[in-house]
Amino acid sequence: MDTLARVTDLSRRFGARRALCCLDFELRRGEVLGLLGPNGAGKTTCLRLLSGTLAPSGGRVEILDIDLARHPVAAKRHLGYLPERPPLYPELRVDEYLGHCARLHRVPRVDFADAVDRAKQRCGLDAVGRTLIAKLSKGFRQRLGIAQAILHRPKLLILDEPTEGLDPVQIREVRGLIRDLSRDCGIILSSHILSEVQAVCDRVLVLHQGRMLRSDRFGVLGPTALWRVRLRPRGDSGACSGAERLERLACVEAAVVLGEDRFRVILTEGAESADLSRQILGAGLDLCELGPERPDLERVFFDLIGAGGTA
Repeated sequence: MDTLARVTDLSRRFGARRALCCLDFELRRGEVLGLLGPNGAGKTTCLRLLSGTLAPSGGRVEILDIDLARHPVAAKRHLGYLPERPPLYPELRVDEYLGHCARLHRVPRVDFADAVDRAKQRCGLDAVGRTLIAKLSKGFRQRLGIAQAILHRPKLLILDEPTEGLDPVQIREVRGLIRDLSRDCGIILSSHILSEVQAVCDRVLVLHQGRMLRSDRFGVLGPTALWRVRLRPRGDSGACSGAERLERLACVEAAVVLGEDRFRVILTEGAESADLSRQILGAGLDLCELGPERPDLERVFFDLIGAGGTA
């Protein structure tokens, strides 16, 4: 697959506060990448940087190998962006608004009608073209926000909380729309809802306090990444120090205490159980049991941000 976006060492500060730090990832054609994290994790800041509406403090964003900072107009031709609050004008009708957005996206005038009709059809807006935006439901407004973002057929679509405030039926409809759109482009979306990310995304990037904790494909986020470990109790250390010792191992991303001598361990990307067992023994820890654990995005997420509890 072709690489649509490449992010290198991306950072942003607001005064002394670090909103995003040292972010690195790539997005390929046909992928849906979810930015997952609690409120304040840096998701919206990241999307604003990727869309070019906010300048980075450091790092680089490339869209189809075009540097967004050096050549913003050329790079943004390939971008579609839906911010957290869709930029709608309630006094306009749907067709009027989409025509206005087509001009902003520099769609050739001869293609205006086709671009508007195509976007309405993709987003299920055919029946409301003459309706005032003020009279649209929340779900139709979200659909209209997505429609304005795809008018110019972008290669990269950025969606900030696309199902925020929708009812269950509307959420399901927007999820289906996102999966349909991913056939033609790459999509990056943010959410703090675990089920939302798991339902529509191929890959997840976990953010916490402005840092990337982990990036994984759902297809491999499982027994190769998540393990249960039992260590022989030591007379000179308790369970907490056992978790700390496990986290010092090069192959361990995080270790969570499950009991007096039991731990859940998340491996770093590319690490395997053989690496874990070898490094445990090499660190002088007494390994009694090592087994895979069923993949669970919610469990991994809370373990990574340090709010997991026990299970």
